[in-house]
Amino acid sequence: SELKHKEIIGMSDSEDHIDKKVKKMSTITEGVDFDTVAREWRCKWTADNDKASLASAQKALDAVLADTKAVDGVKGVQRVVCGGCLDFKVITSVSADKFGAWEEKSFAPETEFLDKLKAIDGISGVETQTFTLMSM
Repeated sequence: SELKHKEIIGMSDSEDHIDKKVKKMSTITEGVDFDTVAREWRCKWTADNDKASLASAQKALDAVLADTKAVDGVKGVQRVVCGGCLDFKVITSVSADKFGAWEEKSFAPETEFLDKLKAIDGISGVETQTFTLMSM
């Protein structure tokens, strides 16, 4: 599907002056705009051996975190852990206008991180997903 880009000019008061910010927005369909694209890396872990696979997944994330945060346009990196369904997820949010450049680089350091996860005993279901985000 074709995404349409438009510019939104926002104004915010800052002390005695007004700052103008121009942001590129993308539209999926009428009324469904977004300014952020996220890449999610996820897997399942087990509670075996005092949750050793979860601890190892965190170490794998720690090993690539600085490189992930250094991606041009990154707005944030979040880690989600669910103790009930045993999910471990890393969500990297990037400005929509910078996402394509990261995609062209194969989402580095994605391959390195996923390879680390796949090598951990007790980790399964290693997957990725791309989705849009928009504060409402």
